[in-house]
Amino acid sequence: MEEEKNSSSSGGGGSNNLETMKADRSVWLMKCPLVVSKSWQAHSADPHPVAKVVLSVDPLRTEDPSSVQFTMELAGTESPNMPKNYTLNMFKDFVPMCIFSETNQGKVSIEGKVEHKFDMKPHNDNIEEYGKLCRERTNKSMIKSRQIQVIDNDRGAHMRPMPGMVGLITSTSKEKKKATPIKGSDMKRTRRDRGELEDIMFKLFERQPNWALKQLVQETDQPAQFLKEILNELCVYNKRGANQGTYELKPEYKKSAENADAE
Repeated sequence: MEEEKNSSSSGGGGSNNLETMKADRSVWLMKCPLVVSKSWQAHSADPHPVAKVVLSVDPLRTEDPSSVQFTMELAGTESPNMPKNYTLNMFKDFVPMCIFSETNQGKVSIEGKVEHKFDMKPHNDNIEEYGKLCRERTNKSMIKSRQIQVIDNDRGAHMRPMPGMVGLITSTSKEKKKATPIKGSDMKRTRRDRGELEDIMFKLFERQPNWALKQLVQETDQPAQFLKEILNELCVYNKRGANQGTYELKPEYKKSAENADAE
């Protein structure tokens, strides 16, 4: 393995070489809400910091891992209801991972190995503001953008088949083939916008608290793998008990939904 590593890092940037100079560098992997990700992407060209991480340690419990707390403060927000303060839940028991990058010329490099993994969520005192933001997104997604256009030429000239486009098969022909119905499993599902799908998921969990993956696939008409990615962010999976095999919202999103109903 050492010979392979050295031979890969030496070389001249071809598509078959893997740059491993940063393979031992420690990096953090963080899962953040969609609104935060979009805000950061909008300020990608801004040289100023977009956020800062605050590390708090209890000096009386230095040996206790839970005494170390990570929080994040955003430098600025575009939406008035978007929280600025977030809690970072740290995990160390995860599958070892590495971060890779690829340039436009096809050069692949290892950027480091993941040392800590974080889940980012609003502070409990900001849940109400975050709930308002989710409701705003839901209301925007409910606005229909489709329009009906009236065709001036009502004779149907544009809809007539032109000569040579179809075969001359009469309706009384015994050899007329019936159109083969397309099975639902054979139809390729198209992914929705991630924010729109999250709003739909919140609406479904307002209807009932527990859903199986098969039911959600039928309700949303989305690919199962894409749906699992959203569920892992918003929900917890019940492995036992009366609701075994179903998903339900995480406590912080349940509280947001209850506040919305109360209003």
